[in-house]
Amino acid sequence: MAMTVNPAEKFRKPARVLKTVGHPDRLAIVEMLEHGERSVNEIAEALGAKQAITSQHLTLMRDKGVLYARREGTKVFYGIENKNVIRLLHCIYQSCDNTQQN
Repeated sequence: MAMTVNPAEKFRKPARVLKTVGHPDRLAIVEMLEHGERSVNEIAEALGAKQAITSQHLTLMRDKGVLYARREGTKVFYGIENKNVIRLLHCIYQSCDNTQQN
């Protein structure tokens, strides 16, 4: 008997995570934060992007559970909430490296 899979149930959350990190700037942010917390200003400067756009990316990833935010005085620091995202991205990077060599 064939097993019926309802994509709306089983694949919704993984698709949401992939969509959330599936932007070059957001991938760069996650990679930066893999090594520890950073402030919005530090992230924007490292990206060479405007703070407002960087904040939008950070807010989206925080709202989707990929990042956490921590306020310290007037600064907001971001870090990786879901460590599995790092492992997932490493697998994707490795897969991309392997396909480029073939």
